[in-house]
Amino acid sequence: MKRWRVNALLLSGAGLLALAIPALSQQTQTPEPLLPPGFQEPPPPPAEENAAAPATPAPAPSSPQATPLPGLEAVENSALEDLQALEPPPPPIEIPDFARRPIDVVGAIGPAEWGLDEAAFGTANGRFLATLMRRMDAPLPSRWMSILLRRALLSRVAAPSYVHPVDWVAERAWLLLRMGEADAARMLVQSVDVDQFTPKMFTVAVQVALATSDPAALCPLVEPGRKTSDEPVWPLADAMCAALEGEPARASTLIQQARRRSRAQPIDVTLAEKVIGAGENTRRAVTIQWDEVDSLNSWRFGIATATGLDIPAKLMSGAGSHVRAWQARAPMLPLEQRVEAALTAASLGVFSNASLVEMYSLIGDNTDPSEFRDSVAGRLRAAYVSRDADARVRALRDLWDDGGDAEPRRYANLILTAGAAARVAPSPELQGDARKLIASMLSAGSDARAARWAGAVQGMDGREADDAWALLALGSPRVTVDSGRLGTFIGNDDSPNDIRSKMLVAALAGLGRLDGADDYASDLGIDLGRQNRWTRLLDRAAERGQQGSVVLLAAAGMQTPGWTGVPPEHLYRIVGALRRVGLEYEARMIAAEALARL
Repeated sequence: MKRWRVNALLLSGAGLLALAIPALSQQTQTPEPLLPPGFQEPPPPPAEENAAAPATPAPAPSSPQATPLPGLEAVENSALEDLQALEPPPPPIEIPDFARRPIDVVGAIGPAEWGLDEAAFGTANGRFLATLMRRMDAPLPSRWMSILLRRALLSRVAAPSYVHPVDWVAERAWLLLRMGEADAARMLVQSVDVDQFTPKMFTVAVQVALATSDPAALCPLVEPGRKTSDEPVWPLADAMCAALEGEPARASTLIQQARRRSRAQPIDVTLAEKVIGAGENTRRAVTIQWDEVDSLNSWRFGIATATGLDIPAKLMSGAGSHVRAWQARAPMLPLEQRVEAALTAASLGVFSNASLVEMYSLIGDNTDPSEFRDSVAGRLRAAYVSRDADARVRALRDLWDDGGDAEPRRYANLILTAGAAARVAPSPELQGDARKLIASMLSAGSDARAARWAGAVQGMDGREADDAWALLALGSPRVTVDSGRLGTFIGNDDSPNDIRSKMLVAALAGLGRLDGADDYASDLGIDLGRQNRWTRLLDRAAERGQQGSVVLLAAAGMQTPGWTGVPPEHLYRIVGALRRVGLEYEARMIAAEALARL
């Protein structure tokens, strides 16, 4: 279970570096896991421990620092006679100097694609930011905070000082993986030429290949990767790549060596054989037995998913929600196996409304016509295109009620219906549905469409109407913050410890939209003036206009399993800092999400 770790994350100087995982050899120490319990993977090698390092990038370490995947122990070198029996690998392809890509400025999106500016991290200490990312407990509870963090990590930004530029890219990709953003992580890794990889980048690149269920992505890494580490993934990857490259004899020899000489779990070698069996002219049929497997690691997930295997539910249940987001985008799995994972991915911010609608549309195409009307795809179609307005609203209600009491699923259903909700004309007669309609639109960022409901909501009364007004007050700058309406909301709030009222007041204060914020906060027991190391660093980054640093620090203030664990004081600081650096739209969406999910 996640814990608040802001203080530990925000230690600076020698104190921060003292918390770094020591770079000891893999034979003498098991590194601290970064992924959630049940799906633990070794972290990339830690940043250099010399606090006095110069601003210029340090050279990549020459000694192996990578850690083997869980369940795959180190293997001995192949025997001389076995090596002699193999054909020599082809010579590496030399990249001419003019074709090399820069490593000091790397990213996939710029300001025109909703990315941050190149100088988004300004003069911030790169070692501190890298440690902040490495120790961040992801996924985050907020969909919109995750979306903003993804944009920051994918942005074409300059590497800050005191960190190797390639390691800087690796840290960004590693955090994206833990957020469930497998494809975004791959975009970053593929932005750096392999001959520029550091040991840390090799480790992350392996994890990216497995998270994206792409064994072929390991092939360019095998030979150079072996020169930087002795991870046992390389012999297995070498065997798979030989089969994928049309060398079945070489693949058979390599997998026999791995099975004979390694102490790897049988399931891990057998999964590699499954990939080899899919190669041309291998004539190798492999059956996977999960009965004796008690845990899932990235190797087992990636290779099993790549070959279209359905991983048992008992193993997937022990994985983090980010792994289900990886599963949702796995192209080798049937859509029906991915749909539940896609809803999880949507609640995390990985999947959009359009992605969900497209997935259900494809499922609907393969649904029996006699069953289509009552299916999710059928109800979704009715919500979008039914000629009867009442029928569209009824379909929306059915979709919202589908999923039980699990909060992530309820919110995912709101995301699924965002486009259809935007087609419903505002009406005071829909008082009982207004809150969910507005929350649905705001879940996909449709603040202008949601604002059309301001007039209708003004004519409503009751708790549902108060909730609808509060969502609009947070999500749209066009809606006036009425003190009387706010007082009514607070007076009727029956949430545990008045958490909804506290979050509403804190968010409005952070957005600068609440007169007398201190009085409201004092009445509710909120300390808006509370100061600690995190608040000071966040304020300093905002004063300097460092959008990237503000986004990272804001995310660090949200490390908890759900919105109920986010203190109102943190929400106040987060939306205020984002607004100060020009990210007001994102601040409003985060604030509205808080109220919608509580």
